[in-house]
Amino acid sequence: MPDRRLDTPRTARRSWRPAVDQDAVGRGAEAFARFMGTGKFLLYMSAFVVVWVLINAFALFGLHWDPYPFILLNLFFSVQASYAAPLILLAQNRQDDRDRVALEQDRQQAERNLADTEFLAREMASLRIAVSEVATRDFVRSELRNLLEDLTELTEELAEDDDERDADDALATGDADDPARRAAEREAAEAKARKRAAREADRKREARAEQERKREARAEQERKREARAEHDRKREARAEQERKREARAEQDRARS
Repeated sequence: MPDRRLDTPRTARRSWRPAVDQDAVGRGAEAFARFMGTGKFLLYMSAFVVVWVLINAFALFGLHWDPYPFILLNLFFSVQASYAAPLILLAQNRQDDRDRVALEQDRQQAERNLADTEFLAREMASLRIAVSEVATRDFVRSELRNLLEDLTELTEELAEDDDERDADDALATGDADDPARRAAEREAAEAKARKRAAREADRKREARAEQERKREARAEQERKREARAEHDRKREARAEQERKREARAEQDRARS
């Protein structure tokens, strides 16, 4: 026995069996099974049987090759049935293979669609969270309003400082021992102190109100985030149940 090299491919051996194209046989079986399931085949077969029986029963045209009980016709039907059953089974097997491939493709497509849907759901949830953290119109308006109030207070303070400076200049140039002037200065200082205290109280009250609004906004955002998370969990649970149901259905179809 000569040595065989592992790096040399084996040559195809000649066989006494004829080469058969399985695909061509399958296509022929499907065409035959499809034709046998039509009304045309039944009509042709019925006409053939009627002509056969009439010719052999009444010896029409001097022909009488299959007398009653038509044994040759029964033999013909037996041969036809013996070939028809395997061909129909072959066609059914090919159809089952196509159905299995189509079912697998549908399952893969459903999985891809489910994955895309979950990805889009996650992206939408992240976008909602990102949008909820963006400054809203009301928040911007409140901030601008607070800034305007701060500017107004600063302007008033500057005006009061200018008035005090003018009063000091007037005292320096005028009579510093005038009781009426000193009383007016005390009243002006007290009025300025009251205004400052009132502004400070308003500022604290507005700061507390702003903190309360921010706290409520954060609580509302937290509630919305929890609601979205709960909705996402329920959707994922439903998707998981749907996948399990599809898997069980696939297993049942595979067993059947």
